[in-house]
Parts: sequence; C-alpha cells; structure tokens
Amino acid sequence: MTKVLIADKNYLSRVGAELLISSLKGFELLPSVITDLDDLNKKICSLCPDILILDFYSFNFTSSDLRSLSRKNKSLKVLAITEALSKNEMNSALNSGVNSYLLKECDREEIIEAIVATLNNERFLCGKVSSVLTSASEITESKAMIRTYSCEGFNVTEREIEIIKYIAEGLSNKQIADKLNLSTHTVNTHRKNIMNKLDVNNTAGIVMFAVKNQLLETNHFLFSN
Repeated sequence: MTKVLIADKNYLSRVGAELLISSLKGFELLPSVITDLDDLNKKICSLCPDILILDFYSFNFTSSDLRSLSRKNKSLKVLAITEALSKNEMNSALNSGVNSYLLKECDREEIIEAIVATLNNERFLCGKVSSVLTSASEITESKAMIRTYSCEGFNVTEREIEIIKYIAEGLSNKQIADKLNLSTHTVNTHRKNIMNKLDVNNTAGIVMFAVKNQLLETNHFLFSN
C-alpha cells in the first residue's frame, strides 16, 4: 500500500486531492491537516509517507525550507501542486528537493500519472510548467537531452503532431481532448505513443521536440520571470 500525505493550506484543493487519492486502489491517504514546517516534519517522521503532495506556496515555504525538508526525509518523493508561479520560483523548488511539479488546473489523469512517475523515480512536469521552464537557450544548451528529431523518421502522425503542439502549449489532457473532440483516455494513449516514438520520458522532451521541429514559435517559451 502506497502511503500519501497531502500538505496544502487551501481547504478546497486539499479536500479535492484527498478525494482523488481515496478513489485510487493501492493508495492509503494519511491525515493531512498540516499547520507549518515543523508539523509537516513531525507527521512525515511519524507516518512515513511514500509520497508528499505539497503546495509549498500556500505555507510560504522558502527554498531553504524545502531543502531542509528534503535533507531530513531523503527517501520521500515530493510532488508539488501549486498555482502558476514565476519561472524562478518553480525552478528553485525543483532544485530544492521537489521531484515533480503540476499546476492546480491539471486534470485527474495527469495527477495520477505524475504520482506514478514520481514514485518510479521519474521527474514529471505538466505542460505549462515545462513551457515556463524551457527557454530556447536552455534547449540549445542541454545537448545531452536533445536528439536530431525528424517527424518522418519517427513516423509521427498528423493527429500526434496536433497533440504535440497542444502539449507544448501547456494544455492538459482534458483540454486537448475537448479541443479535438476526443476522450481524455484517447489523448492519454496518444501521449504515451508519442513519448515512445520520440524516446522521451517526460513532457519536457515533447516540448523540446516541438521547438526543434519549429512546431511552435520559439518566443512562446520566452516568459519573463
């Protein structure tokens, strides 16, 4: 049984996360009314969760707080789910112990996918987080993460190209499904097929592919902090 602790001062989003976890088989929801960093550390120590779903912004946690949390609980996986923040704030969180990052507008399927990926030691970013973090210069400099892609070589279909564009623009699976009149399950299947074809394991890889093949304007990624 995978134990999940939720730390979020926003009542509605905390209860929504609790309902989602409660509906999943193989997951145990731990008591999740957290008051501050000390209380969170005590609950982690006593309850031993496998994954922490955290809105650090609702607690005004600093980068130092997140690093302290990570040092004290080295085996703990942390999935941040917050409102949209600046590039620097999100980057700082990811460099301070947060393993994966979603925005509160993400749909149920994407949250579940992020939880599973995080538990498997994979970094999962939703499309909008990836878009904010991935600038053209960062893509160029991260040569280890880039391959010379060819749509023809990877046999990417026209439908998959549409979905790649929407993913790179930061749309969730549900939003893409609504735009293309598809089911969310179908979009999720397309997404997995795209990742297999491109040999990438996260949204950032899809974004890189979209920029590399000029499927989007490069300026789309140049957000101000």
